[in-house]
Amino acid sequence: MNILVLGSGGREHTFAWKIAQSNRCKSLFVAPGNSGTEAIATNLNIGVTDFEAIKSAVLEHQIDIVIVGPEDPLVQGIHDFFLQDDAIKNVAVIGPQQAAAELEGSKEFAKEFMMRHNIPTAAYESFTKENVEDGYAFLETLQPPYVLKADGLAAGKGVLILNDLDEAKAELKSMLVDAKFGDASTKVVIEEFLDGIELSCFVLTDGKDYKVLPTAKDYKRIGEGDTGLNTGGMGAVSPVPFATKEFLDKIENQVVKPTVDGLKKDNLPYVGFIFIGLIKVGDDPKVIEYNVRMGDPETEVVLPRLKTDLVEVFEAMANQTLSEVEIVIDDRAATTVMLVSGGYPEAYEKGKEITGVDNITDSIVFHAGAISKEGKTVTSGGRVMAITSYGNTYNEAIKKSYQSIEKLHFNKMYYRKDIGFDL
Repeated sequence: MNILVLGSGGREHTFAWKIAQSNRCKSLFVAPGNSGTEAIATNLNIGVTDFEAIKSAVLEHQIDIVIVGPEDPLVQGIHDFFLQDDAIKNVAVIGPQQAAAELEGSKEFAKEFMMRHNIPTAAYESFTKENVEDGYAFLETLQPPYVLKADGLAAGKGVLILNDLDEAKAELKSMLVDAKFGDASTKVVIEEFLDGIELSCFVLTDGKDYKVLPTAKDYKRIGEGDTGLNTGGMGAVSPVPFATKEFLDKIENQVVKPTVDGLKKDNLPYVGFIFIGLIKVGDDPKVIEYNVRMGDPETEVVLPRLKTDLVEVFEAMANQTLSEVEIVIDDRAATTVMLVSGGYPEAYEKGKEITGVDNITDSIVFHAGAISKEGKTVTSGGRVMAITSYGNTYNEAIKKSYQSIEKLHFNKMYYRKDIGFDL
């Protein structure tokens, strides 16, 4: 099969790395890709939302399956674009159709979906600039901290958690009236704060059946001890040590099954990954959010633990025969630590040469914001590389990742030295 992966981050390099191991894959392409995918696939210089250019590439390279990495093309309807075009309608697309992608595209849509299908989540209300005063009043009914979420896509940065009521009101005004997050915050969801420990659950569905992948926990804040600004993710651990069998059963029965059944009941066509952001409150799971694709950097710890041929899984999803596939998971733990550019998630410089990658033998290096330029690998984004390792325990795995990082260098390189600290 000829396969195209859309995206340019660590998630997409991990997909390419896993797909390249399959003897069912004849030719592998990544658009636009990065310096990591370049070594194992053919990079195509195409943006992930340039649907016409993607169509041309699919026809030129006789692509059989398209794996959609990031959320933007899904929310913009890439799956529907394929289905509506006779030339490419038989190409399998792994990722939900636009109506279902609203689970990530709109926080309010997701909340209404959860309420409708009795999926446990935080109490909430949503507001626009027309009723910002009502938003202030609603904040006054809540106990701190206050959670404000931009309704639309804000590249993982549209969620604010604030302890001060006046500051929360000021930020609500900034989001709604001053368009702090642009169009993403024309509507803001305010919800009760849930106190607990977070984890992520990943589900594969072909629209009929589902399979649950290993859980993971990621670390969003830039600073150690989970302090500072939110990022796209600074590291991840899989499996999650506190997720006992009993707790995982609760997740499946109270969250996963009602989610997949709800998609069917609401006629939301879904072939792809469901990423469910959860929080363990007491002994119970509650849903924080849905994403309609794999997480990053969670992909870098979940896929390395998958022993099943990933291409076989994708074929089964496309053919609605997922129930016939056995998902086999490596018993070992996997951890990843993200190396980022100095200054991220605010302003940072690009084009810094990365050295030492070839010296790493005990870990897998997944490239994210890195490209090849004039024979060198240089930084091209905020999150530059994910260093993934296996271990019999997550402590053993994390130690390996940190030992491998000591061999790597680029100017102003930063990483958190406490991934897994709270477990």
